[in-house]
Amino acid sequence: MATVTVTEKTFNETIEKGITLIDFWATWCPPCQMQSPVLEELSNDLEGKVTIGKVDVDQEQNLAAQYQIQSIPTLLIFKDGQLVQSLVRFNPKSNLENVLAQYM
Repeated sequence: MATVTVTEKTFNETIEKGITLIDFWATWCPPCQMQSPVLEELSNDLEGKVTIGKVDVDQEQNLAAQYQIQSIPTLLIFKDGQLVQSLVRFNPKSNLENVLAQYM
C-alpha cells in the first residue's frame, strides 16, 4: 500500500483507527521531497500496521491551521484518532521506525 492523500474531508476517517502517520508537506519544499521516498518505503514495510497519509498544506490550509503547522515537513502520529507525537523536519527511516514501534 502506498501513502494516501488526505484532505479535510477524509482526515478524521483516516486517523480514527490504528496507527496513522500524517505528513504535512508542500510540493515546493526540498526537505519534503527528501521525506517522500522514505515514507513510501515505510508504508510498504509497515503495510497493515501503519497508515501513512500526506496532507498538502497549500491545498489543505484549514487542516494545517488546525494542527498549527508552522514548519514542513511536519509528521503527526495518531493512535486511534488521538495525536500521540509530532516530528518536525526531515526524519530518516530508522528514526521513524523506532518512533512508530512505540505505538504498535
